Amino acid sequence: MAGSSPSGTVLVTGATGYLAGWVIVELLDRGYRVRGTVRDVDRAEPARRAIVSRSTGPGELELVRADLLDDEGWADAVRGVDAVLHTASPMPFDATADLIVSAREGTRRVLTAAARADVRRVVFTSSGVTANPADPADTATEEMWAEPSGRPAHAYPDSKIHAEKLAWELADELGLQLTAVLPSFMQGPPVGEPGRAGTIDVVRRLLDGAMPALPRLGWNIVDVRDEARLHVLALENPISIGRRYHGSGTFLWYRDVADILRARLPEHSRKVPTRQLPDTVVRVMARFNPHLRMIVDELGITRDVDNGKARTELGWTTRDVGTTIVDTADALVGVSAAAP
Repeated sequence: MAGSSPSGTVLVTGATGYLAGWVIVELLDRGYRVRGTVRDVDRAEPARRAIVSRSTGPGELELVRADLLDDEGWADAVRGVDAVLHTASPMPFDATADLIVSAREGTRRVLTAAARADVRRVVFTSSGVTANPADPADTATEEMWAEPSGRPAHAYPDSKIHAEKLAWELADELGLQLTAVLPSFMQGPPVGEPGRAGTIDVVRRLLDGAMPALPRLGWNIVDVRDEARLHVLALENPISIGRRYHGSGTFLWYRDVADILRARLPEHSRKVPTRQLPDTVVRVMARFNPHLRMIVDELGITRDVDNGKARTELGWTTRDVGTTIVDTADALVGVSAAAP
């Protein structure tokens, strides 16, 4: 697949996912045949309709059932494909899931199935947290590796670290041509309806007034559509084999996101708070909120991430972060808001 024209078949895992949907759209637009895996067959047809409605290209799409925690279906899923884009991963919003076991077992299952089918090319979705420097004041680069904390509240970032390390071990063992993409905090419209909670809940909670005030929290925000394009650029460029790429964006504080919403969507941002939430209050709230507990250690921290390698080696570009925030809100509230 590396270096070839867009005429092969690509397997995308977790096709109903936020990132995977846009990865599939990007592939279809470029003329690939895409086979996507779904865990829940009831969600397959709505997902297929939503993805196809977003695509303007000549590619073809089929969806098949395969579960990261079940061997059944993976041999058929990888049969006849030229490459695998493994985007599926357990999310931190499922309180019943063992995130580390699920992420590792899913990675092992997908990469092993690919190797058995003689599919060598794999692009693996990791996370920017796997390359966080020990000192937050340092700029994150792809050469860095974060260490798992072992703390229950950090099970999600730990799961990403364990899964990516296992992917590289398996690539060496099985002879896979692996590339890892490390997304930062993704925003932007979902391919379909914005139903389940996810990263865009940051914007949703601001718009609906669920946030009483603004905590001193921030993220490197990147558009999910740009992140999808980075995955496909990595797939198509053989220089990416054996490398990691930061798919990071622009750092914004909560208050910056709120300011963008008020400035660009005044008719829909009446409930967006203006007051700062004291750190002490956030820490108390985190005792009762597992999602907040996962990020409370980031209070007041600005993280700088170097995405220069993706830009120079793969020609990756990102859109204006304000446009991303507005497009996210547009999807959530159903308005048409053009960026100025």
